[in-house]
Amino acid sequence: MTVKTRFQDETIFALSTASGRAGVAVIRLSGPSAHAAACALSRAKNLPARQATLRKLQHNQEVIDEALLLYFPGPHSFTGEDVVELQCHGSHAVIESISSALLDLGLQQAKAGEFTRRAVENGRMDLTEAEGLMDLIDAQTSGQRRQALRQMGGVLRETYEGWRNGLLDALAQVEGEIDFADEADVPDALSHAAWPHLEQVASDITAALARAECGRAVRTGIDIAIIGAPNAGKSTLLNQLVGRDVAITSHQAGTTRDIVEVHMVIAGMPVTLADTAGLRDTHDDIEAEGVRRALAKAKDAHLRIILHRDGKTNAPTQDGDIVLKNVEGVINNNEINALTGYGVDDLLRQLETIIRDRFTGAEPAGLTRARHTECARRALAATQSAQNHLGLAPELVSEDIRTALRAIDELAGRSDIEEVFDRIFSQFCVGK
Repeated sequence: MTVKTRFQDETIFALSTASGRAGVAVIRLSGPSAHAAACALSRAKNLPARQATLRKLQHNQEVIDEALLLYFPGPHSFTGEDVVELQCHGSHAVIESISSALLDLGLQQAKAGEFTRRAVENGRMDLTEAEGLMDLIDAQTSGQRRQALRQMGGVLRETYEGWRNGLLDALAQVEGEIDFADEADVPDALSHAAWPHLEQVASDITAALARAECGRAVRTGIDIAIIGAPNAGKSTLLNQLVGRDVAITSHQAGTTRDIVEVHMVIAGMPVTLADTAGLRDTHDDIEAEGVRRALAKAKDAHLRIILHRDGKTNAPTQDGDIVLKNVEGVINNNEINALTGYGVDDLLRQLETIIRDRFTGAEPAGLTRARHTECARRALAATQSAQNHLGLAPELVSEDIRTALRAIDELAGRSDIEEVFDRIFSQFCVGK
């Protein structure tokens, strides 16, 4: 679906590579005057489409640089408009001179994310694919890269298009009863034929929402809390896992008062390990606050490592927890010793297995952002409302289905949600 862009008369440019001293820099132009501006700089009558051309760039009778020019005519370009890329030398002086020349030619400096925004508004990608592109640019681990590539490739789009098609099939059945209620050849309660479609859509959205936490965890990072009684070896274990002394260790109970966090990569996923205060009843106000924060951290964490000392801990266990007993002892039933590091490699391998099973694998990219989840929840609520109204009032069912479709359109970026676009694309780097 192509949206009429607000910028159709403006031509923009920006540095698309990182600023600073470099061998090569890429300056991107997009808009109706992109080709003419590039020809003016290069003194060329025309640029061949999709062929690299080596030309001297000149302005005000002065040679600025020698660069490769690539011209991509719209609509078959990244933005859907005429696009030119100038591959010049990456010095500050060259970039500033080319930018000044482009401003003199009437081009505008691009805002953050404006190239990608134009691609969305011109129908070259949907909003979820644009968000996948941003996640790919920001990816710091292989797991994040894989998920971002799947989303940028349209996996989430395929998912919500399946929901959309199911809703449209249901709507066709309901509208048939509304429009042809008096026709003899239209069976009674035709809208009941919509039930299987609504049931399938509701089931599919419910399943996607159940997996949403995994997608968000891959994108933002997996939180692992180390909790247990005082002197159970939590800080020592943290130091062993990360391979350096980041937390203070002592035989004195209650040494850790606040949360100590360390970032690392496990199984290709970004992980934040958190050392927490020992869990016990205390009359010390500061230590009590540390215990409160530890319990809150444990509640919000994706995984928890629970350390027992003398078989006791104040921490309840749940599915996915790793329970280690007597970790300060010599070698216990879990075959780990936090003081010597014996068994820590096995613990890391256990964490890798859990993370791969729960957060990675071949599962397609799903609802990776709070925005995705909110839209999906509204679509599910409207679909379930349609199910409840089925057989009572076809008009209400029809409106429920249209409400669900509007939520899906917002997920895709098809609806007029200017403030959402502004918020999302402002997070992009300039030049993308």
